[in-house]
Amino acid sequence: MSDIKSLLEKLSNAHGISGWEGSVQQIVKEEIAPYVDEVRIDKLGNLIAVKKGERPSVMIEAHADEIGLMVKQVDEKGFLRFIRIGGWFDQTLLNQRVVIHTRSGPIKGVIGCKPPHVMKEEERKKIVEGRDMFIDVGCCSDKEAEALGIFPGTPVSIDRTFAILQGDRVTGKAFDNRAGLVAMIEALKRTQSRSTIYAVATVQEEVGLKGAKVAAYGLDPDVAIASDVTVPGDHPGIEKKDAPIEMGKGPVVVVADASGRGIMATPQVLEWMVGTAREFGIPVQMEASEGGTTDATSIYLTKSGIPTGVISVATRYIHSPVELLCLSDVERSAELMARCMETAGRYF
Repeated sequence: MSDIKSLLEKLSNAHGISGWEGSVQQIVKEEIAPYVDEVRIDKLGNLIAVKKGERPSVMIEAHADEIGLMVKQVDEKGFLRFIRIGGWFDQTLLNQRVVIHTRSGPIKGVIGCKPPHVMKEEERKKIVEGRDMFIDVGCCSDKEAEALGIFPGTPVSIDRTFAILQGDRVTGKAFDNRAGLVAMIEALKRTQSRSTIYAVATVQEEVGLKGAKVAAYGLDPDVAIASDVTVPGDHPGIEKKDAPIEMGKGPVVVVADASGRGIMATPQVLEWMVGTAREFGIPVQMEASEGGTTDATSIYLTKSGIPTGVISVATRYIHSPVELLCLSDVERSAELMARCMETAGRYF
């Protein structure tokens, strides 16, 4: 478990918004290179590791990107206006510290807005929208900001580090989807599968499942597993009828997401995953959800269709700087993925 915690901390603390995943991919490469026959980066930036073996070929994947921001404008006083990259709930952005990733190095900043002391009563009752926020890096002019290498298009990430809570619970940014990456990496290290394995850290999932689409098209595996996170309903403000999944009760096998507009796992895929979990005594939770989807949606619609399943880690407060999970869920997700790679030949 300590190895899982250490790797999750390293990946969570790394910065890699959609389209700028390079520093995350470097960590992934260092971790998996000893366990595969080759590692390469494709034209879109996906990291693809290949462990040569027999049929059926199995693609395991997790997206490497995190939601973030991008500089839209530098005003005459040196304040930065931004656009959101990925799905943000605006009120989680306000008053956060950020890192602006210039070509010459990282620059620290903070997200500000009009102070409540000078707001009218009706203004204080409203949620401050992202378009009314700005990033303050301490500059006094646009020329000063530009001298630091800050221009429109510069990527920005949240400045938040990993922390240990009680028991095996931890918190940090970007567990969506660094937790999925950890599970995939650990599964690759553990498995004794004889199949050809494609382990893929995909890019740009948070902005349209883009990396998975091109990777799956190029690899054309016989079967695939997407490793991601999902929303539990075990805290105040949400009811079990809306999200019956719980943290600490094992990996989540997705039957359907986005009310069926996303992945719809086939009976054969579900038999494979649930049967493997039962065989190896791994507790699992089954999920049918209305909102959100994963790279699996792009993968299973590739070419003539690729049987694809999803193994998720229950994670609270996703798409925020304070995501929270149980390390035991990551460990069990890795174990299920490792064993599914070994049993794939019996089902496909």
